[in-house]
Amino acid sequence: MMNLMHWRLLVAVADHGSITAAAERVGMTQSAASQAMAGMEAALGAQLFTRAPRNTLPTALGLSVIEQARVMLGALQTIRRTVDHARPMLRGSIRIASFPSVLAKFLTPQLQRFAQLYPGIEVTPLEVTDSEVDTLLEAGLIDLGVVLNPQPERNATLLGRDLWLAVLPADHALAQRPSEASVSLEELLQQPFVLATGGCTANARSLGAEAGLALGDIRVQVREWSSAFSLVREGVGVTLVPEMTLPVERRGLRVMPLKVPVHREFALVATPRRPLSSSASALLQMLAQ
Repeated sequence: MMNLMHWRLLVAVADHGSITAAAERVGMTQSAASQAMAGMEAALGAQLFTRAPRNTLPTALGLSVIEQARVMLGALQTIRRTVDHARPMLRGSIRIASFPSVLAKFLTPQLQRFAQLYPGIEVTPLEVTDSEVDTLLEAGLIDLGVVLNPQPERNATLLGRDLWLAVLPADHALAQRPSEASVSLEELLQQPFVLATGGCTANARSLGAEAGLALGDIRVQVREWSSAFSLVREGVGVTLVPEMTLPVERRGLRVMPLKVPVHREFALVATPRRPLSSSASALLQMLAQ
């Protein structure tokens, strides 16, 4: 079943010539965007794009479909403007806290769209660690916060999910496996390791602990994912990262899935200190579309 996100993704791929760039534009992971495109083509029963190593180009039929998609999205925007002009403008403010990767790759484009729909609402995003998000929520200092793998009782609004992936130097022994091969969490954690946290409590160490495994040889610990990738390129060790943190330039790196996939979910949770404001409710409703 196709929804508005599929059509926005279709137009973004045409505009950027790349599924990776289009995924970032609409706030999806690269694998989710690829799956969405494949699902759309399967649902329509036609190929809309041709995939080349460096770009993704529309077919002749794809050009016609994209043109109609632009008309449809433009009409939807016109409807929204008409409704906005006919009703009093919603005004207010939202303070929202998130850890860096979700804020940069997912929330920022969504907040830009929200600003177009609700220009009277001021949104203040805060970049913090995941433990700081919980502290701010409990203190009532923010309206909404992004949390990882929320418990059902928190009444969270799911934003998305991605996979944890192994990243190794291209010349590492494990990286010499066939292109479709995977690596087990146990054998990965036994390697010389670059522990990257991204400022989050959920990282390779905590994932290992949940599986009853320990990191035996941590060569260095860093906060920034980008630093970890540089150290892996230099052969310092291997690492384990969320899919959305992967760099566009992967020369010198081998990215491998885990044999038993491990996901992380990220979702918005409201502060328990007060009722949800109309401004925050409008944001959650937009994200749910």
